[in-house]
Amino acid sequence: MTQTAQTIDHQNISGFDTPRDAARFNMIEQQIRTWEVLDPVVLELFNTVPRENFVAESQVGLAFADVELPIGEGQTMLSPKVEGRILQAVGVKKTDKVLLVGTGSGYLTALLATLAAHVHAVEIYPALSAIAKSRLDQQNIRNVTLHVADAANGYAAAAPYDVIIFTGSLPLRPTTAEKMLNVGGRLFTVIGDLPIMQATLTQRISEDVYRHETLFETCLPALKNAPQASRFEF
Repeated sequence: MTQTAQTIDHQNISGFDTPRDAARFNMIEQQIRTWEVLDPVVLELFNTVPRENFVAESQVGLAFADVELPIGEGQTMLSPKVEGRILQAVGVKKTDKVLLVGTGSGYLTALLATLAAHVHAVEIYPALSAIAKSRLDQQNIRNVTLHVADAANGYAAAAPYDVIIFTGSLPLRPTTAEKMLNVGGRLFTVIGDLPIMQATLTQRISEDVYRHETLFETCLPALKNAPQASRFEF
């Protein structure tokens, strides 16, 4: 078990109301902030949106750990530091409409909904979407529409968007999804194949111009049904 996970049960919590508050503080200060997430709005999000309410009861002791927790269907929950870097990169505004590809546990959906006007979260696995809906309802988060669909190429039904986020890695740039951005919109994805993947931010500058920026190196599980490069056989 990691030191962060142990914190919940064993840390001296002087100055905190509960052991969970101490663990949450350590998650923010020791994991997220040290991974170059310095935006005070993003940091405060992790303090106010209860991560422990978006994991299975058996995983509450690991809710603040620097791990990708399994959530079923062979999928995992993003680690807190990656969630923080994503949020900082896309700079969600109160007027933004957001597309999240991969609803997962519902936690990143909740973080985005706290910042945005509306979030469309698409999940290919119906069971995961149903669990996320229950958790979001319990937190009284209403500015979210959940969809069960394959959004490996984006989700055209609710386009255009101001922000698009893919929570699984792609081998290629998602050019179809990029066209679903409003001018000024931002798209985050992790591109590449193991062992080298790069977190990338794409901004739509005009109707025909896009700017691509490599943010950091990381590895995420591949998005199901992600488009693959053409391979020629001789």
